[in-house]
Amino acid sequence: QVQLVESGGGLVQAGGSLRLSCAASGRTFSNYAMGWFRQAPGKDREFVAAISWGGSTTSYADSVKGRFTISKNNSKNTVSLQMNSLKPEDTAVYYCASSMSSVQRTTSAAYRDWGQGTQVTVSS
Repeated sequence: QVQLVESGGGLVQAGGSLRLSCAASGRTFSNYAMGWFRQAPGKDREFVAAISWGGSTTSYADSVKGRFTISKNNSKNTVSLQMNSLKPEDTAVYYCASSMSSVQRTTSAAYRDWGQGTQVTVSS
């Protein structure tokens, strides 16, 4: 099992940037893909971005492609999400998740361990 702790959320104006970080402990971090998901009030949790075990392959939701960048540092057991050109519709609780696979997946069912979430609020 992996313990995940997110940080870096906050309040930002539209067009601004935030960088989320997720620190992992527990099982061997470098063997598994990681993902970010988000959940807005009254909506289902949705996929945002994912990265393969070694960091060479990434996937993004269409809504964030070109604005968000996911990265993984296996030596520090961290995964980050750089969010640029933020929009009010990006407002949500963002969750870091650890996959059961080395390959990045876009469905939440592929992820076993989840962080507690960090709030991101984008004002217009």
